[in-house]
Amino acid sequence: MVVAAETAQMDPAGLSRVEDLFNQQIETGVHPGAALAVYRHGLPVLDLYSGLADHETGKPVAEDTMFVLYSSTKAVTSACLHILWERGKLGWDDTVAYHWPGFAQKGKEGVTIRHVLTHQSGFPDTPSHMTWDRWHDWDAVVDAMEQIPLDYKPGRVIAYHPRNFGWVVGELVHRIDGRAIDQFVREEITGPLEIEEFHLGIDPSMEDRVSKLHAMEDCDRTSQVNIYNRPEVHTAVLPAGGGIATARGLARFYAMMAGGGTLDGVTTLKPETVAAVTKQQSEGLDHSLDRNVIRSLGLSLGDPRSAAPGNEDTRTFGHAGSGTSVGWANPDSGLAFAYITNGFRAEATNTPRLAAISQAVLDAAL
Repeated sequence: MVVAAETAQMDPAGLSRVEDLFNQQIETGVHPGAALAVYRHGLPVLDLYSGLADHETGKPVAEDTMFVLYSSTKAVTSACLHILWERGKLGWDDTVAYHWPGFAQKGKEGVTIRHVLTHQSGFPDTPSHMTWDRWHDWDAVVDAMEQIPLDYKPGRVIAYHPRNFGWVVGELVHRIDGRAIDQFVREEITGPLEIEEFHLGIDPSMEDRVSKLHAMEDCDRTSQVNIYNRPEVHTAVLPAGGGIATARGLARFYAMMAGGGTLDGVTTLKPETVAAVTKQQSEGLDHSLDRNVIRSLGLSLGDPRSAAPGNEDTRTFGHAGSGTSVGWANPDSGLAFAYITNGFRAEATNTPRLAAISQAVLDAAL
């Protein structure tokens, strides 16, 4: 569905080309199903969904089908700390232990909130005992993060923290604010913005609406796909990679960010806060991902999945999800974007398919 295109200064023919590419990727078997939503200048301009939610049963993707976000979740998780920073509840160079005394173990006394948000904390690997069946146990999460030792000296090495990032951010929100992070997200972000479909832990009654993840022919993490298809994982609060949403729900969050923190008259963040948290903080080789990265406070800048090669813009901020999805916003163009697929691919084929859709949207902007 294409809406408000001319008012939002989008080329209707360009948006039709986006839709054609979106459908082509499904028809050629790049993935079974997907959803795409785009805003510009606070107006929705694309809302697409198609394909199969479950390839095995033939169940189609519907308007209310939700998808596992993997690490596309991290943008919303980070916004919780952005809000608390704006309210003067924390400083970026506060140690985590200042707010969470039990964290000051195994050499982690000097880890700061800035280190956490830029993936320079020094403990990237998920503890081996924190298997999926323990993800519901937040007390176990807290204990694991308190007891985890350092692999690198804090602030010295960029190394992506796939799950530990969210667990530390989640407990920081709880320690500083008093609310659990899923409640904080509902009451401070998704509720006021009327984002009906973004969840950190779904109600079991929603399970039938969650699209099944599919390991594509080059998938290099089949076990991860199987784990994230478990209903027990869908109901767990996983702030780093367990968000479940529609594309329009995630795009609406980015529309707020692209608008300087305000959408439809609802202010989530001040413009100066959005500017501060999307300013570059680090750049270099990520030792977990084995590629160069540019990061702000919890967000990726100029991500290779946000444009065609060579067109990446460090003013574009967002986050991608392992093997499947990407969301981003750009305050200069006013674009906000969310593309979620249910086909898990290796990065060699995942990055190009996401970048192609991103670039098609960029090309449709007048």
